[in-house]
Amino acid sequence: MTQFTKNVINIIKNIPSGKVMTYGQIAKAAGSPRAARQVVRILHSMSEKYNLPWHRVINSKGEIGFKDEEMFQTQKSLLISEGVQFKSDRAISLLVYLWDIDWEFGEQP
Repeated sequence: MTQFTKNVINIIKNIPSGKVMTYGQIAKAAGSPRAARQVVRILHSMSEKYNLPWHRVINSKGEIGFKDEEMFQTQKSLLISEGVQFKSDRAISLLVYLWDIDWEFGEQP
Protein backbone atom coordinates (compact mmCIF):
# COMPACT_ATOMS: atom_id res chain seq x y z
CA MET A 1 0.00 0.00 0.00
CA THR A 2 1.38 3.41 -0.93
CA GLN A 3 1.89 6.19 1.60
CA PHE A 4 -0.73 8.24 -0.22
CA THR A 5 -3.29 5.44 0.20
CA LYS A 6 -2.44 5.10 3.90
CA ASN A 7 -2.84 8.86 4.33
CA VAL A 8 -6.21 8.86 2.55
CA ILE A 9 -7.51 6.02 4.72
CA ASN A 10 -6.33 7.77 7.90
CA ILE A 11 -7.89 11.09 6.89
CA ILE A 12 -11.24 9.54 5.99
CA LYS A 13 -11.33 7.52 9.22
CA ASN A 14 -10.95 10.76 11.17
CA ILE A 15 -13.70 12.83 9.53
CA PRO A 16 -16.00 13.60 12.46
CA SER A 17 -19.67 12.70 12.48
CA GLY A 18 -21.72 15.55 11.04
CA LYS A 19 -18.82 16.85 8.93
CA VAL A 20 -17.72 16.18 5.35
CA MET A 21 -14.63 16.50 3.19
CA THR A 22 -14.29 16.74 -0.57
CA TYR A 23 -12.33 14.32 -2.72
CA GLY A 24 -9.90 17.09 -3.67
CA GLN A 25 -9.49 18.27 -0.10
CA ILE A 26 -8.58 14.73 0.98
CA ALA A 27 -6.13 14.35 -1.92
CA LYS A 28 -4.39 17.60 -0.99
CA ALA A 29 -4.22 16.71 2.72
CA ALA A 30 -2.84 13.27 1.81
CA GLY A 31 0.00 14.84 -0.17
CA SER A 32 -1.17 14.78 -3.78
CA PRO A 33 -3.43 17.76 -4.59
CA ARG A 34 -4.30 16.53 -8.09
CA ALA A 35 -5.31 13.00 -7.07
CA ALA A 36 -9.03 13.40 -6.32
CA ARG A 37 -9.84 10.50 -8.66
CA GLN A 38 -7.46 8.30 -6.68
CA VAL A 39 -9.45 9.15 -3.55
CA VAL A 40 -12.58 7.92 -5.36
CA ARG A 41 -10.79 4.67 -6.22
CA ILE A 42 -9.60 4.18 -2.65
CA LEU A 43 -13.10 4.78 -1.29
CA HIS A 44 -14.59 2.35 -3.78
CA SER A 45 -12.09 -0.42 -3.12
CA MET A 46 -11.31 -0.04 0.59
CA SER A 47 -14.33 1.40 2.43
CA GLU A 48 -15.62 -1.95 3.61
CA LYS A 49 -12.22 -3.45 4.48
CA TYR A 50 -11.19 -0.44 6.59
CA ASN A 51 -14.70 0.49 7.80
CA LEU A 52 -14.40 3.98 6.30
CA PRO A 53 -17.17 6.54 6.78
CA TRP A 54 -17.43 6.87 2.99
CA HIS A 55 -20.68 8.82 3.24
CA ARG A 56 -18.76 11.82 4.64
CA VAL A 57 -16.93 12.37 1.33
CA ILE A 58 -18.64 14.56 -1.26
CA ASN A 59 -17.72 16.52 -4.37
CA SER A 60 -16.35 20.07 -4.47
CA LYS A 61 -19.82 21.52 -5.12
CA GLY A 62 -21.05 20.14 -1.80
CA GLU A 63 -23.08 17.50 -3.60
CA ILE A 64 -23.45 13.77 -3.34
CA GLY A 65 -21.73 12.43 -6.44
CA PHE A 66 -23.58 9.13 -6.86
CA LYS A 67 -25.72 8.77 -9.97
CA ASP A 68 -27.16 5.48 -8.66
CA GLU A 69 -30.36 6.38 -6.80
CA GLU A 70 -29.96 3.69 -4.13
CA MET A 71 -26.41 4.76 -3.23
CA PHE A 72 -27.44 8.42 -3.36
CA GLN A 73 -30.29 7.80 -0.90
CA THR A 74 -28.05 5.71 1.37
CA GLN A 75 -25.42 8.44 1.55
CA LYS A 76 -28.02 11.16 2.07
CA SER A 77 -29.74 9.18 4.85
CA LEU A 78 -26.45 8.54 6.64
CA LEU A 79 -25.52 12.23 6.51
CA ILE A 80 -28.97 13.30 7.73
CA SER A 81 -28.70 10.81 10.61
CA GLU A 82 -25.53 12.67 11.68
CA GLY A 83 -27.33 16.03 11.69
CA VAL A 84 -26.30 17.27 8.24
CA GLN A 85 -29.04 19.36 6.64
CA PHE A 86 -29.40 19.60 2.88
CA LYS A 87 -29.93 22.97 1.21
CA SER A 88 -31.25 21.21 -1.91
CA ASP A 89 -31.99 17.62 -2.87
CA ARG A 90 -28.32 16.85 -3.56
CA ALA A 91 -26.27 19.59 -1.87
CA ILE A 92 -25.18 20.72 1.57
CA SER A 93 -23.49 23.93 2.67
CA LEU A 94 -19.73 23.47 2.65
CA LEU A 95 -19.45 26.62 4.80
CA VAL A 96 -21.33 24.80 7.55
CA TYR A 97 -20.28 21.15 7.23
CA LEU A 98 -16.80 21.07 5.64
CA TRP A 99 -14.18 19.70 8.02
CA ASP A 100 -11.07 21.87 7.96
CA ILE A 101 -8.45 19.22 8.61
CA ASP A 102 -5.57 21.72 8.89
CA TRP A 103 -7.37 23.66 11.58
CA GLU A 104 -8.39 20.50 13.43
CA PHE A 105 -4.79 19.33 13.69
CA GLY A 106 -3.53 22.78 14.71
CA GLU A 107 -1.52 23.31 11.53
CA GLN A 108 -1.33 26.44 9.44
CA PRO A 109 -3.63 26.35 6.38
